[in-house]
Amino acid sequence: MDMGQYLEIFIEESKENLQNMNQSLLDLENNYQDKNILNDIFRVAHTLKGMSSTMGFNRVASLTHEMENVLQSLRNGEISICEKIIDTLFECLDVLEEYINEISGNGDEGNLESAHLVKKLNEIMVNIDESNSLALELTGEESKEEEVIGITIETEEFSKSIVEKAVKEGYDGYKIKITLNKNCMLKSARAFIIFNTIEQECEILKSNPPVEDIEDEKFDTSFELIIVTKLEEDILKNELSNISEVEEVFIEKIKIKEYNTLLEGTQAQQEKQDVEIEAQSEEELEDKKQAKAKKPKVGKTVRVDIDRLDNLMNLVSELIIIKTRLEDIDDSGRKQNMNEAIEYLERITTSLHDAVMKVRMVPIERVFNRFPRMIRDLSKELRKEISLHMSGEDTEVDRTVIDEIGDPLIHLIRNSIDHGIEDPETRRKLGKADEGTVKLIAYPDGNSVVIEVEDDGQGINVEKVRAKAIEKGIISKEQSETMDEKDVVLLLFHPGFSTADKISDISGRGVGLDVVKTKIESLGGIVEVQTIKNKGSKFIIRLPLTLAIIQALLVFVGTEKYAIPLNSIKEIITINASSIRKVQNQEVVLYRNHTLPILRMNKILQVDYEAAFREDLIVVVVKKGDKTAGFVVDNLIGQQEIVIKSLGKFLSNIKVIAGATILGNGQVALIVDTNSLF
Repeated sequence: MDMGQYLEIFIEESKENLQNMNQSLLDLENNYQDKNILNDIFRVAHTLKGMSSTMGFNRVASLTHEMENVLQSLRNGEISICEKIIDTLFECLDVLEEYINEISGNGDEGNLESAHLVKKLNEIMVNIDESNSLALELTGEESKEEEVIGITIETEEFSKSIVEKAVKEGYDGYKIKITLNKNCMLKSARAFIIFNTIEQECEILKSNPPVEDIEDEKFDTSFELIIVTKLEEDILKNELSNISEVEEVFIEKIKIKEYNTLLEGTQAQQEKQDVEIEAQSEEELEDKKQAKAKKPKVGKTVRVDIDRLDNLMNLVSELIIIKTRLEDIDDSGRKQNMNEAIEYLERITTSLHDAVMKVRMVPIERVFNRFPRMIRDLSKELRKEISLHMSGEDTEVDRTVIDEIGDPLIHLIRNSIDHGIEDPETRRKLGKADEGTVKLIAYPDGNSVVIEVEDDGQGINVEKVRAKAIEKGIISKEQSETMDEKDVVLLLFHPGFSTADKISDISGRGVGLDVVKTKIESLGGIVEVQTIKNKGSKFIIRLPLTLAIIQALLVFVGTEKYAIPLNSIKEIITINASSIRKVQNQEVVLYRNHTLPILRMNKILQVDYEAAFREDLIVVVVKKGDKTAGFVVDNLIGQQEIVIKSLGKFLSNIKVIAGATILGNGQVALIVDTNSLF
């Protein structure tokens, strides 16, 4: 059966389950006594084990199986929850996330090892066994001696040459007895997984009962194998023990003397078996190559409320009705009917746009959910007491924004914790509470979504930033004297800039805030910074609601049409050409008692034409945060809803242009990236 068709569902559900496990572990850390949380974690581990076993992902299945054992013991009260166990479960969660990410990217689990975690989990279980043994001794009960496991499979039927050939090539021979859990539901499926695992690095020479009987479940709970392999006994045993539902693995090495007692078969039999083994190896190698070439591609998915899909369906139905109505309008006139139909069509397309936008929208909670764990780990690493307060998790943003916004927020939060929030001792001296606070807030604001990252730390040391910038040659001393506090703070976003005195795993390389600015601006957003010394800092990210369809103002620059996003426009004004002055070779005009920089769009866009002198200039005033600038254009066309089309890889480096759109008459209009002009 082709499992590739279920891969996307498996990945989506696994990520959701891991997120639930992460939240439950954080809750459990704050409340050890809550058995309901423990039950939730156990259910998630059990679900993951079942799903991954069905899909054939053995590493995920075996690790979750070992987690289940520990969680079951915690539920039964055999062991008490402690920090060490919580940390181990968090480590398991991290490895499981890496496995799922590998599956998502490559279609397999990759080479990440989880043996060290299995060992940790087994040590926890060993402690239970030791406690139980001690309890038996104290009560005077004798523990029963373990039953000696005997391997009954015989080697005599194999030809001497096959085993001798294997030994000469550096292989070892093993007899293996594998016992499955008594409650194992699908014994043949479990045996199939075991055979697959063994055949990756071993050659199976014989099984007892035969393979056909094992496939038909004609065996009790155990079966025996003879194999040759280059793997060491401990590694082989560990790999098999990690498979879910495997109760016990007993391995016995075949001694060299035993090889010499093997009965000789006929030459024909030997050649036949040699050929079979070689053919099988070549076939397996070819199968692996084909499997690698056919790695399933995992698409991006969005879970959509059924009501939103119903609304979408109704609007499409309305679209079909209006299409029929337009077809029925003949050429004989009836202009009024045509105008009515077009107005109706416009209303439907606007509603359709809103509906599609809502389908693409997902709660920002999907990004926020990863941060409580990150705060926990960083506070432990830095020995700081930090609490995270989140609000507005239900704020919806475009699916493409969700994929991209995670990394910038990680950088900002790490920055706040490392640079912003002081250690408890310093905070006490400043009269603050020992516990620092990081606030993560999201809310809609018109056609934008605003995300704020705020801390109550020491704020940004403006003078230190100024000094570092001069030291690194980013600005001169003369320039620094003319810069106000806001301009100095913005130097933090300069590539390679850092105020850290030493490089650590968390910061100091000067790439964090540069990445934040680049990523946010590539999404059509802006970043602002507010800071007060010893009170804290606030980073404000403003992002567009959607990246697909926007409202824009169409303008003429010469004979060319350009689109300026409406959400970046503050107002449109007319100024007198004689009122323009030059300050430091930059054209400015005094408007409403503020200096407004003037930018000539024909020069910036390199539109080659002879502009006639005009006394009154049309100026589109655009904003970026609290900054404004006036763009001089030749004529206004009007407001229009446009669909953004990418310029492609060859034109991706043009900073002034954000994309293009196709107008109603088939012409292409370029979209101006106003943020890049500040």
